[in-house]
Amino acid sequence: EVQLVESGGGLVQPGGSLRLSCVASGFTFSSNGMSWVRQAPGKGLEWVSGIDNGGSITSYVDSVKGRFTISRDNAKNTLYLQMNSLKPEDTAVYYCSKAPGTGWAYGIDYWGKGTLVTVSS
Repeated sequence: EVQLVESGGGLVQPGGSLRLSCVASGFTFSSNGMSWVRQAPGKGLEWVSGIDNGGSITSYVDSVKGRFTISRDNAKNTLYLQMNSLKPEDTAVYYCSKAPGTGWAYGIDYWGKGTLVTVSS
């Protein structure tokens, strides 16, 4: 059974940093692209960032470029999202997601339950 378990969310002041983690199990983690997707209160889903199975190709939505960094440790079956210079508009539930292929652009076939990030003073 595929499981994706996020952690690391919380309350942070504007300008602060957080690192989200996602521990994966039930599949060969090093074979699949992964993404982070978020949902702000009262809004729809927004893809944030993706990474290929080997960790060499990454992509970001324009609103987080230069502030967020996606990475993965295939030995630990863990996906990360380092978030710096956080803004109130980054407030959302952040979901870890798995792609059915080696690249993140193949789409999403499994989701985690999410972790809440709140950016507020």
